[in-house]
Amino acid sequence: MQLPEDQLRAGHIPADLYRQIPPGTDVRRVVIVQQAPRSYKGPIVLTLVIAAGSVAVLLVIAFVVQVVAAAAVAILSATGGLSYTINRASKTRKGH
Repeated sequence: MQLPEDQLRAGHIPADLYRQIPPGTDVRRVVIVQQAPRSYKGPIVLTLVIAAGSVAVLLVIAFVVQVVAAAAVAILSATGGLSYTINRASKTRKGH
């Protein structure tokens, strides 16, 4: 029994707590209440949700910027102010 929690589970009262008990108290009827151990599940889940939300926001922003850029190119090319072409290299066979 190295930890105070082990002592409490075994029914022993650690010396520092034993000194705090008023004289004349029946130690067999003393109940020691411990604080529950801290759970890290909440902060971890919150961090994951924030990270996933940030990635989703960045993807939406990237999509909106792409749509706005395509619309701007379409408008400018329709007015004759800008032309934008995508050149796709065609596959040609050598020898034909």
